[in-house]
Amino acid sequence: MTLAEEELAEELTLPRAPSRARTVTRDFFRSGQGRIGFAVLALMFVLAFAGPLVSPWTYTDKDFTAFLQPPSPRHWFGTLQTGADVFAVTLRGMQKSLVVGLLAALVSTALAAVVGAFAGYFLGWTDRALSWVTDLLLVLPAFLILAIMSPLFGSGQWPLFVIMLALFLWMVTSKIVRGMSISLKEREFVRAARYMGVPPVRIIFRHVIPNLSSLLIVDATLNVSTAILTETSLSYFGLGIQPPDVSFGTLIADGSKTAVYAPWTFWFVAGLLVVTVLAVNLIGDALRDAFDPSAKGGR
Repeated sequence: MTLAEEELAEELTLPRAPSRARTVTRDFFRSGQGRIGFAVLALMFVLAFAGPLVSPWTYTDKDFTAFLQPPSPRHWFGTLQTGADVFAVTLRGMQKSLVVGLLAALVSTALAAVVGAFAGYFLGWTDRALSWVTDLLLVLPAFLILAIMSPLFGSGQWPLFVIMLALFLWMVTSKIVRGMSISLKEREFVRAARYMGVPPVRIIFRHVIPNLSSLLIVDATLNVSTAILTETSLSYFGLGIQPPDVSFGTLIADGSKTAVYAPWTFWFVAGLLVVTVLAVNLIGDALRDAFDPSAKGGR
């Protein structure tokens, strides 16, 4: 065997370095807070979407023989003043809040990635126009605008609420993406793609944005908890999810009126909200440490 063949055989037998995704996944699940957050959030999803299948009541059912009753074998979490089963309506509210939080986070992160990358890559008038829109949305009173638009969020119109919510979550991340895109556009692989005649839009979506994936994944994760809390706050004041649908916010608003003498109408949903948001934040922290191990060592 020649020397070249021996070197080739040695290279083929050497263990390959793990991919970036595999390394991040390994570091994430090695983290205690990552495992706990993932397990708790997975449990919340199972409870929210599989729980109604084992409940004898639906969120629209009313038990006219049990008004404001404490937890019992018949009603696991008790009942509301209307006779509705607290377990059933709580799971329905959890479903809506989780879906709204996830969709709003995904939309806002995608918007931040596109706007920031285009502004940082093209600069010039494109950067000025997009930065002007970003700065304008930063100073607009989001709560007031959502209050004005709330009549549009009738029953079955919650996707409009998701879009409006996402429109006020992306601006800060967009500015970070813009700064990183300015640096990335001067990297060798981006310059090589330009010299080869690759269209700018393709460069942005195939080279710039993928190299910002660590930032965007962590941002999307943390935006879930932000969106859930924002939705809860708005719905609490009647500006988010509208009846007859329910969410964490509407349930907490109703339960706060009877929390003193019927605590089961408030504390179950409030506890699930806290646990859900905490689990999402633990996942976000673990992902940040997995993508950037040096940040963990500095804390």
